[in-house]
Amino acid sequence: MEKLTFYAVSAPEKLDRIGSYLAERLSRDVVRHRSGYVLIAMEALDQLLMACHSQSIKPFVESFLHMVAKLLESGEPKLQVLGTNSFVKFANIEEDTPSYHRRYDFFVSRFSAMCHSCHSDPEIRTEIRIAGIRGIQGVVRKTVNDELRATIWEPQHMDKIVPSLLFNMQKIEEVDSRTGPPPSPSAADKEENPAVLAENCFRELLGRATFGNMNNAVRPVFAHLDHHKLWDPNEFAVHCFKIIMYSIQAQYSHHVIQEILGHLDARKKDSPRVRAGIIQVLLEAVAIAAKGSIGPTVLEVFNTLLKHLRLSVEFEANDLQGGSVGSANLNSSSKDNDEKIVQNAIIQTIGFFGSNLPDYQRSEIMMFIMGKVPVFGTSTHTLDISQLGDLGTRRIQIMLLRSLLMVTSGYKAKTIVTALPGSFLDPLLSPSLMEDYELRQLVLEVMHNLMDRHDNRAKLRGIRIIPDVADLKIKREKICRQDTSFMKKNGQQLYRHIYLGCKEEDNVQKNYELLYTSLALITIELANEEVVIDLIRLAIALQDSAIINEDNLPMFHRCGIMALVAAYLNFVSQMIAVPAFCQHISKVIEIRTMEAPYFLPEHIFRDKCMLPKSLEKHDKNLYFLTNKIAESLGGSGYSVERLSVPYVPQVTDEDRLSRRKSIVDTVSIQVDILPNSIPSDDVVSNTEEITFEALKKAIDTSGMEEQEKEKRRLVIEKFQKAPFEEIAAQCESKANLLHDRLAQILELTIRPPPSPSGTLTITSGHAQYQSVPVYEMKFPDLCVY
Repeated sequence: MEKLTFYAVSAPEKLDRIGSYLAERLSRDVVRHRSGYVLIAMEALDQLLMACHSQSIKPFVESFLHMVAKLLESGEPKLQVLGTNSFVKFANIEEDTPSYHRRYDFFVSRFSAMCHSCHSDPEIRTEIRIAGIRGIQGVVRKTVNDELRATIWEPQHMDKIVPSLLFNMQKIEEVDSRTGPPPSPSAADKEENPAVLAENCFRELLGRATFGNMNNAVRPVFAHLDHHKLWDPNEFAVHCFKIIMYSIQAQYSHHVIQEILGHLDARKKDSPRVRAGIIQVLLEAVAIAAKGSIGPTVLEVFNTLLKHLRLSVEFEANDLQGGSVGSANLNSSSKDNDEKIVQNAIIQTIGFFGSNLPDYQRSEIMMFIMGKVPVFGTSTHTLDISQLGDLGTRRIQIMLLRSLLMVTSGYKAKTIVTALPGSFLDPLLSPSLMEDYELRQLVLEVMHNLMDRHDNRAKLRGIRIIPDVADLKIKREKICRQDTSFMKKNGQQLYRHIYLGCKEEDNVQKNYELLYTSLALITIELANEEVVIDLIRLAIALQDSAIINEDNLPMFHRCGIMALVAAYLNFVSQMIAVPAFCQHISKVIEIRTMEAPYFLPEHIFRDKCMLPKSLEKHDKNLYFLTNKIAESLGGSGYSVERLSVPYVPQVTDEDRLSRRKSIVDTVSIQVDILPNSIPSDDVVSNTEEITFEALKKAIDTSGMEEQEKEKRRLVIEKFQKAPFEEIAAQCESKANLLHDRLAQILELTIRPPPSPSGTLTITSGHAQYQSVPVYEMKFPDLCVY
């Protein structure tokens, strides 16, 4: 062998003839089963290959690969292993220049077949499979970096290599659910365990993948998992994609996510458990990708997930509608539970993905999800709910709000306007999302996530009478101008939502707790003196509604509202720290503790609490009195004129058209007129008792047309002839400022332009007045027509 090696090195042009001769001898010996001569010939070829590094070696390589192919084609396991070992040695040699004509198609096919060996002897089977995996690894190393010739990245090669590796990786008996990258196997394990060796080769293959061939390496994984039904259970699928996500370059992560989404679309009609398995794999991939590069697929991920959420709800609704008695009912129930697994997996994925996004992207996703929620008056949502029915629509609303809750968790905005823009707040507070107690809970929890910028919510958890609010160490900052502007614009909308939410018949304890937390968070984050007065008005209005009970609420709900009002007034009195106000609140709570404990949250929300038969006979000392509160706050400099004006919620178009019982049934117009005096002690509130029947008669126009005409005439005459100052004084609590501005305007000499800017037709009832010219003048802060 030494003489042959010296001869070959000295005369490299002879290598071609040497290789041809050895190949001829080896082929003859293989056919005649002369294993000893085969071993000698392969050893000679290996040593010549390792010793000679010249341009003349290329013809010799062809003879060498021809002999390796002969060994792999033989049926003897020892020769197959021998040929594989020789090929691996050859694969580790770095050639100076590539060979463009050389192809490895046969070796890919043969090594892949060896990976699926079914030899009867377990030891021989394992040995052949290890040889096949090592052969594939050799092919990968030999060709993967050669960009100038057809490589193994072509789909026909990947469709053989990847399933072969996955087939052997399946043999891992126990796959843990580790969250970090799987540890690299030891050298001993690589040599002895086909599963570990296949996993290592799979990682190496993916690590070498580039932008152009990433998809070719990932798609066979889906085919393998589909063929072997490995989505349910999906432990192996999760394990595979963890390896993929940690092995590929970070900037290509979004390619894998796109492939998973595409496969989810392709399997949308499969069983719920299969879809849930794919979504859980997506969750793992997103969890890893979110730490690096997510790419341009953010909206695509959410859009696809929301689409499948709608499909899942639709399948669930169809199953419920199509369910019958007997075994069909059991089958429907099983499918229903499976669909809930799908829905929970989708929501978990949405929440995890959203929570890892930067704030600017998260706000976009919040708007995106909110735009999908079906609410009254919004035709822009793109989720098709035409096939869902009422139950399905309610279900999709709950699912989307749960997704929104996950995304908003941990979101911190510098100003509340950023967190709750009008385009987001309006649909969120829509009465369409108040039909169900669970919907109302989710809406409030979303609001809490966005309002609570100083992490105070945990300190407010649970509705209770807090002895000393200072012990909670509430964190708060001075209210900024943007937050003040937000409350001026949207405060009535928030108050209305809380007011109506308290009067729902299906409220449970959690609803009252969340409503209390909402009031407390508004007080902490958004309240100046004016907002505090409005919140107290709201609390008193809730107390009055529980006493009058126009909505015919059960006694538990009436007492629950009373307890909510007590807990909040106790909180706000200590937050603004006005001694007289605190004294009045504490006195009422003390009397309630002795005489009416069911008006306190610690008692009413306890099991088996004794309830009163009525509230009409209770002493006024058990109630928080408007005049007492006004007197105590007025002495500390608060503007308390508005306290004497009963709070009435705004009416929206949706209230008029909604199927639910709305506040239109009790009031249609709110007119705030400041009285000349504060009510006396012997009344709880200056709210006039208004019943449904009285209002029905008041708005019933049949037989009362003449009276209506007379009323209209008087109103028109009043606004035509009454002093302007008198009308302005009745409209707002800040009448003085408004009066000063208008007085300045009236003092100006109005000189109309040469021609009017338009005409105005005034219509009132059945009377129509002539068109009058309109002149426009612009002043600072306002425009007068």
